[in-house]
Amino acid sequence: MGQTYTLTFPVEEADIRKLALGDMVYLDGEIVMTAGLPTHQRIMKCLEGGTELPTDLTNAGFFHLGSYNTEENGAFDVLYLNPTTSTRFNPYMPTLIRAFGLRAVGGKGGLDSACAQAMKEVGCVYLSFLGGGCTVLSEAIREVVSVSWNDMISHYRIVKLRVEQLGPLTVAIDAHGNSLYDTLQAKAEQAMPGILDDLRAARAASASTDKP
Repeated sequence: MGQTYTLTFPVEEADIRKLALGDMVYLDGEIVMTAGLPTHQRIMKCLEGGTELPTDLTNAGFFHLGSYNTEENGAFDVLYLNPTTSTRFNPYMPTLIRAFGLRAVGGKGGLDSACAQAMKEVGCVYLSFLGGGCTVLSEAIREVVSVSWNDMISHYRIVKLRVEQLGPLTVAIDAHGNSLYDTLQAKAEQAMPGILDDLRAARAASASTDKP
């Protein structure tokens, strides 16, 4: 069983490096969220063109979170948030992690080994959010700090939130290249031959008892 920590952003690299797989984390402070492939593609174009982003992502917590939002009288309100699948962003995340020195990324579903390598280099962790936990997660929202790229649909924008005790989140990829997703995949692959043998044996036994 891992330990439980509260991380307050901005957070130091040393605080990220000490986290281990399976640790539980709650977040305080300012985080950045978006849920869109077009958003990641636009960020990449900004990097390639040397264009400054409207929201500073340096050493940020950058999370793949969808949201339901309202806009009234110029006010943007995030009513609830919920994790979206991070694996969709595998092609972009190694570059973003390195370019901005991200300290934490997350969502659901994990990221691939190339992302884990980038995280190891800069001191970043992947935090797995509770799928379907929007009620618990949304209670942590304290303030919408900023909203960028308003030409996009609301949950594709870059939104900076101030949160308090956002979680619980699980350290699923640590800052040393270790990944729960890789570990579980390896265990599943090791177990598969035995499972298939058992199924074949059960099928053969069933077939023999069915004979007249």
